[in-house]
Amino acid sequence: MYTLDDYDYYLPGALIAQTPATDRDGSRLLHLNRRNGAVSHRQFHDIVTLLHPSDVLVVNNTRVIPGRLHGRKATGGKAELLILDYGETDGRGHDDRKRVYRCLIKASKQAGAGTRIYFDEGLIAEIRDFSDGIYTVAFSASEPFDGLLHRIGRMPLPPYIRRNETQPDEADRMRYQTVYASEQGAIAAPTAGLHFTDAILSQICQKGVTVTAVTLHVGYGTFVPVRVDDIRDHRMHEEWFSIPEETARIVNQARAEGRRVVAVGTTSVRTLEYATGSDGDIQPGRGRCDLFIYPGYTFKRVDAIITNFHLPRSTLLMLVSAFVGRETMLQAYAAAVKEKYRFFSYGDAMLID
Repeated sequence: MYTLDDYDYYLPGALIAQTPATDRDGSRLLHLNRRNGAVSHRQFHDIVTLLHPSDVLVVNNTRVIPGRLHGRKATGGKAELLILDYGETDGRGHDDRKRVYRCLIKASKQAGAGTRIYFDEGLIAEIRDFSDGIYTVAFSASEPFDGLLHRIGRMPLPPYIRRNETQPDEADRMRYQTVYASEQGAIAAPTAGLHFTDAILSQICQKGVTVTAVTLHVGYGTFVPVRVDDIRDHRMHEEWFSIPEETARIVNQARAEGRRVVAVGTTSVRTLEYATGSDGDIQPGRGRCDLFIYPGYTFKRVDAIITNFHLPRSTLLMLVSAFVGRETMLQAYAAAVKEKYRFFSYGDAMLID
């Protein structure tokens, strides 16, 4: 249960989704009953009938920024940069043409302090510091930085989604974003939410379900593999989160009345569980979440999860395994492989309740 190999499974490469379904709600939905392990195969729009009228549905309203930039050093060498902490206030100063962010940089040679990288439309980045694999970078532009970034930046798709450097990403700018995304700062989408449409959300609300939001800016940690044999030795990267007072009130009232809290995605799960106090109530506020959920964890707030299918040996697979049991989860994944579900970010969905 605590060995990394315990979270491996067979996945044909052809099942890794490279593009989203034609329609957001056109994905398939595997329904897993956590009480008896029963599996049924549905379409995502069936989520309207599967939710209870008394449920509270918690979504993550983070918005992915086009924070991947391709440029060149003064020597002519290519450099690819990924902004990590756009959603936090420490990047912003009084001059809206300048920013300082923590970044990942991919180049043929490690760049040292003082190195400049030149991008399209006059954007310049200068490296200030390097520590633990992360660069501190000062950006300078001839116009407001935010508008320029959203014009020349690329969506930071996961590495298993293949796009070449010159391939347009207009479709990804729309589809690698939830319809309710509003708070900019993520470097990866909360992918379970990609299946929702405005129409489905409207039907859910008409049914009586209460929809409320938290924010967790999905960060660098979502791409970091587990590199220890004993998963209990793994340490999660911190990710910035915010829980509004209204959301805390809604979730706490649901708990007091014995109603289900359904979390959309592992990011919402981690945020809710991290913010649950010793009295069992969700605490509003903001901070940095580093909660690592793996089998043996006792869930305090979440009663059901809508999620995608996750990478083998990943912390996300460990989280859902903690919710339903490792063997039950791997059996469900085997059923999904047999039925040729589409996996990962642009893939199909699962409801666990």
